[in-house]
Amino acid sequence: MAAIQDGFQKLDLRNLSDLEHECLNAFRNVIRREENPDDPPIPLEEDMQSANNIPSFVEVEFHALWNEVGTEVLAICESAIYHTGDNEHMADFNIEILPEYRRKGFGNKALSLIVKFAKKHNRRLLVTFSTNRTPAATVFLEKLGARKGMASHTNQLKVSEFDRSLVPAWLTHSQPLKSEFKLGLLDGPYPDEYLNDIAALYQEVANDQPRDDLEMEDMKFTPEFLRDIEKKIFAKGDHRWTLYLTDLANRKVVGLTEVSWSPNRAMILNQGFTGVYPEYRSKGLGRWLKAEMMQKILSERPEVEFIRTTNSNSNAPMLKINVEMGFKPYLANTIWQVETEQVEKYVLERTAQKEKP
Repeated sequence: MAAIQDGFQKLDLRNLSDLEHECLNAFRNVIRREENPDDPPIPLEEDMQSANNIPSFVEVEFHALWNEVGTEVLAICESAIYHTGDNEHMADFNIEILPEYRRKGFGNKALSLIVKFAKKHNRRLLVTFSTNRTPAATVFLEKLGARKGMASHTNQLKVSEFDRSLVPAWLTHSQPLKSEFKLGLLDGPYPDEYLNDIAALYQEVANDQPRDDLEMEDMKFTPEFLRDIEKKIFAKGDHRWTLYLTDLANRKVVGLTEVSWSPNRAMILNQGFTGVYPEYRSKGLGRWLKAEMMQKILSERPEVEFIRTTNSNSNAPMLKINVEMGFKPYLANTIWQVETEQVEKYVLERTAQKEKP
């Protein structure tokens, strides 16, 4: 095990040096391989563009633990808040440590930095994320006193196993809907003329998704928010298709589904948001959108081997469609929440234990 520098060092994620980018990319690829062992590593340039285009509404504080000569990142600690006018009681945090450096007290040191950030911004609740592929994180969070806020799964469809008869069957069923609704495609960023409608759809429908026990209020999906998110998506080279439905009677965008992918991982396609306004549900619009998108994928993206999507375990309507399509659990995810006061108490107690003679 290499010698370690004394303590975490603060870095400006938006203005990293070339060496810092290289070392962080190498570190993140080790961590990513632990969670997604079948996926290829993410190239340096993609990670660089991701860091350089963090949305403007994100205020992030980032620390790294280095080896003694400053050539390898051993652990990172990240805290963030979002200046979007909602959820001002919360702060996100993330601690990642190389496997061989775990259980050595670095997590506790990282927590002290997170508490300091949260108290500075008057955030009473801390939120983080773990998967079933990193059991050490679950153990750590349970010791900390964190509670499970929401359970979800990344579900995966192997395209080779997809029942292709579903597409024509669902499209046939949707034929009568074409007298009421028009299907459209957006390839890439949202055109200005659709931005307000899509933001409004997100505002109502995305916030309508289950949040289980997560102490979180509705998010504000403004046009500016969506544009900021897009900037990062396309800066790192991703592509996105959005299929949407418009009500012919009032020209309102009433539902959409999105997929995205990176050219660096062409075999993996990510199914993003799918949503239909509540008053338009139970008509089959969701299946129509899914069938049209699947037909487009099969026709134009033959290199896709896996389609992945994340769903709350309690989102029964969306899970029903995905199960019919053949999606199966791939990765179990948990969002955790814990009071800042509880974390501060834990840090003080652990520090006191280590200082005992």
